[in-house]
Amino acid sequence: MKKKVLAVLLGGCMVAGLLAGCGGGSDNSSSDNASSDDSSSGGGDYHFEVVVKSFQSTYWQAAIQGIDAAVEELGVTVNTTGPNAESDIADQVNMLNNAISQNPDGIALAANDQEAVLDSLEDALAAEIPVVCFDTGVPNAPEGSVIATIATDNESAGAVAAENMYEVIKDYIANATEPVRIGEVNQDATSANISGRGMGFINKMKELIETDGKTVAVIGNQFYVDQVENNGDEGSADVIIEVAVPAQTTVELSATEASNIMNKEDTIAIFGSNQVTAEGVLTANQNLSVLAATPEEGIVGVGFDAGATLKAAVADGTLIGAVTQAPVDQGNLAIHALYDYCEGNEVEDIATDSYWYDAENMEEADIAPNLYD
Repeated sequence: MKKKVLAVLLGGCMVAGLLAGCGGGSDNSSSDNASSDDSSSGGGDYHFEVVVKSFQSTYWQAAIQGIDAAVEELGVTVNTTGPNAESDIADQVNMLNNAISQNPDGIALAANDQEAVLDSLEDALAAEIPVVCFDTGVPNAPEGSVIATIATDNESAGAVAAENMYEVIKDYIANATEPVRIGEVNQDATSANISGRGMGFINKMKELIETDGKTVAVIGNQFYVDQVENNGDEGSADVIIEVAVPAQTTVELSATEASNIMNKEDTIAIFGSNQVTAEGVLTANQNLSVLAATPEEGIVGVGFDAGATLKAAVADGTLIGAVTQAPVDQGNLAIHALYDYCEGNEVEDIATDSYWYDAENMEEADIAPNLYD
């Protein structure tokens, strides 16, 4: 299957204004959930606080590898914290507030909820502490509080998943005499990257199906349904796209949502929009045994991100493929952006790569390094 690669740089990047210096201090306090606290010196004696989404998935461990590499290269100090799960929004906000109270030279933030951090970003701005967002942006951030965003173009990444899935199911849809269903399990309806990815999948799949002359209705989670333009009628649609969001971001709850969709007789395909939900699809399949290479044989599954479980499922054909990001690059570039800003250099938004991978191409040189365990 043909690999789809996303653009490296966003057009019209935001260029941050320069400050005379970075905010703060060299207080290197850490919280109970600290993952990385390098004590090397140099780099202008800069100290940065990093708040990741969680330590639940190996995605964030990969991002921390990139952070640690930047620490070693630049000679800065970094303290990395994060909640136990990405659904622990209040815990993450408390960690961000604690990071601000340390008066660091900068903060790298991967926000679980793009609205919940707004007051904290206002506080960081008032304290003249520059913030770099990575993995996900905060679209409504107070002006000047975020100096750069380093993230995947998630709408395009979701579209890549839809395009590759559609190649496998389009003939079945074209020949179907009864309505068919495509499932999507999204990690949440709060973070910008997941909602953008989910809508990227929905919009591209809807476009492809309608271009081929079939009608589409999107049902399920209201956050996603409300964003669909010209939504069709469930009662008369040829294809139903059903969107589910677990109550909390766990594999078990994601598996419950996936099972609800996969148990329906008209389901021909399902997409898990991140590592946890994709693993939820695979967990559901342990009981159902319905995932297959074609819709004639069962349900076609597509995942997102990597990790040992997803990699094994792609390698053995349980999933037809998945889309992976570049978490190591994101963590590394976030620290570099803070360092450059403190050195008086311009910084800008960066869109990092993402790739489609399947059993045929997952060992290729430009893909294998991004398939973290």
